[in-house]
Amino acid sequence: MIYTVIDVETTGPSNKITEISIFRYDDAVLVDEFTSLVNPETLIPDYITDLTGIDDYMVSKAPKFHEIAENILAITQQAVFIAHNVSFDYNVIRNEFKALGITFNRKKLCTVRLSRKLIPGHKSYSLGKICQDLDIPIHGRHRAKGDVEATVILFQKLLEQPDAQDVIQVFLKKDAKETKLPKNLKAETYNQLPKAIGVYYFKDKKDTVIYVGHATDIQKQVLKHFNSKAEKEVLLTQETVDIDFELSGSETIALLMEDAAIKEYNPKYNQVLKRAPKAYGIFSYQDRNGIIHLAFNTLKAAPSPFQILYSVKTCQQYLEKLCKQFNLCPKYCHLQEGLQECSGYEVQSCKGVCRKTESVALYNIRVKQAIEYSKTNSKNMILKQPGRHDNENAFIMIKDSLYCGYGFIDKEEQMMTSEDLEPFLIQQNDNVDVQRILQPTLLSV
Repeated sequence: MIYTVIDVETTGPSNKITEISIFRYDDAVLVDEFTSLVNPETLIPDYITDLTGIDDYMVSKAPKFHEIAENILAITQQAVFIAHNVSFDYNVIRNEFKALGITFNRKKLCTVRLSRKLIPGHKSYSLGKICQDLDIPIHGRHRAKGDVEATVILFQKLLEQPDAQDVIQVFLKKDAKETKLPKNLKAETYNQLPKAIGVYYFKDKKDTVIYVGHATDIQKQVLKHFNSKAEKEVLLTQETVDIDFELSGSETIALLMEDAAIKEYNPKYNQVLKRAPKAYGIFSYQDRNGIIHLAFNTLKAAPSPFQILYSVKTCQQYLEKLCKQFNLCPKYCHLQEGLQECSGYEVQSCKGVCRKTESVALYNIRVKQAIEYSKTNSKNMILKQPGRHDNENAFIMIKDSLYCGYGFIDKEEQMMTSEDLEPFLIQQNDNVDVQRILQPTLLSV
């Protein structure tokens, strides 16, 4: 087997390479080596310098990645890419090549996964811990060459284990399966898909959107479609010639984008909702003792509801939120049925109306405050969301209880009011599906 053992050191959050080391082996014979500091063209955080010893001065005159790209391509050509936690090193290098417009695609093996399979029972499989357990010296921990030299010895020890070759072949076949693509889809298109949250669009040869999905890891989710044996997925895969995507920054915005896209494109492989989600109403009523209760039921059976929700669980969560915020009695919010007195009194969430230690009049005042809060609080809201990258925030805008859309804004922008956000708003339509998507987020506010 021809393989390269690789390690990179990076700047941390931006994952720009500061050092790289590659040892190429033909079976057990070292045939080539490439080690170099790399100018990341960005500042190195102090905590990374403390960890690796690599600072801005050291890399200031080092080659930039594009200047050593050909060296990396040549030494890794037709070789298995091996690293400790291979996904990290592989994706860092692949993303550097992607920025240059070059597709980097190699078979890969992870010495973490191999170690867990071939030498089980260790408390930790970090490079430092596993090398300590196996008496493998590391000369220069968190420096690329030192870590590679230790990983080489670790891999050689793994090769000596019983069934090592069989396990390696299984892992390589699995990796090959993971990169098996539809015949009409270019590998470059798949490789450019991000491992990030957002929506993706499958398109046919006429550039028609035939499927829309959302995922926290777009590339991984797309791969699941390709590997599925379900008839619908096989047909979808056969028709797909291109895949587009949009990053969202958060799952809530991804769901909103997906819903809007399905309604716009009506893709043939998306299941269209045949009926609206079941609606429930939160309502109030007064019992014979004058105590105002809060309860929920199906919308048709809820008299004058002051809040409409779309699942039993969401209704329960909403009532729990009101109980906690306004010190209401769980018994009279129908969260604890069949009890003479609520258990909330013991933890001081109820002030004792169920035990007659609080007057009905005082209790009802807080219930009315809760109802009024429910009616007015959600009319105008800006829901802050994570951005698509570290220097960005996202938001969802609600006005007069209606969803207006979402937007993205640089963290350096000073925003004080919803009017300040208007220029960044991507306007969208409100509908029942949108309200159902938003409710878990609204409940958490």
